[in-house]
Amino acid sequence: MSSTAPDSDWRPSELELDRRAVRKRATVRSVLIALASTVVVAVVLGIAIVNTPGWDIARETFFSPEAAVRAFPAVLQGLWLNIRVLFFAAIAVAMLGTLLAVMRSLRGPVFFPLRALATIYVDFFRGVPVLIVLYLVGLGIPTLGIFPRIDAAVLGTVAITLCYSAYVGEVLRAGMEAVHPSQRIAARSLGLSHAQTLRMVVVPQGVRKVVPPLMNDFVSMQKDVGLISVLGAVDAVRAAQIDVAQTYNFTPYLVAGLLFVAISWPMIRLTDWVTARMNKREQMGGIV
Repeated sequence: MSSTAPDSDWRPSELELDRRAVRKRATVRSVLIALASTVVVAVVLGIAIVNTPGWDIARETFFSPEAAVRAFPAVLQGLWLNIRVLFFAAIAVAMLGTLLAVMRSLRGPVFFPLRALATIYVDFFRGVPVLIVLYLVGLGIPTLGIFPRIDAAVLGTVAITLCYSAYVGEVLRAGMEAVHPSQRIAARSLGLSHAQTLRMVVVPQGVRKVVPPLMNDFVSMQKDVGLISVLGAVDAVRAAQIDVAQTYNFTPYLVAGLLFVAISWPMIRLTDWVTARMNKREQMGGIV
């Protein structure tokens, strides 16, 4: 029986070590240059802004530390409402978007009414601005008098769900259609029904293909939950607006904006990381 040398004895060659050292030095040099250029640009912009004629008024109106400290508790409490709306809307959008994608992917003339209904739904809510949908839902549903008094946050959640389920449904449908038809044929040849093929073969592969755009839609929804303030819900934006109306200082708006950035930033960075990882796997020939 022939013996082979253990893998632990392998060492990179001197040429490979030199290449790694060169790449490392180039990376460090690039980072230092990028950092230096960023600092220079920031300093130049800062000097230019500070020397503008209206900087003193802008600083007092938009960058007042006292106003920020005063408004922070109320804005933070309102942000908790935005987070709750986002949580329930994300769940509802995932379910309704998946249903729309499945309805639009049904084949056969018998399913034409379902496909037409899903198509009309998607076309309508993708074309109407979110703000208009919020007004239609928030003011229209109470006018019908069918339901008892509904909280503005609930109506806002419904409106956000209606809009973003259309976007998510289209993204999911694109992912499902990107699955090769041989996958469906193979699943049906193994005895799986059409529903089982969708649930076990097509949908999982389709979702994996469109993870980055789905995450981008979720990031957009994180921002748009702030629009529920137009219905009277005291969220972060409304809390900032109330403080501004009392003090005529716009710093609370900046506080609300920074809080929205804080809750969106982790998802933005995660989206970029997932996108880069999937692109790298595609270039290496891996399974995406």
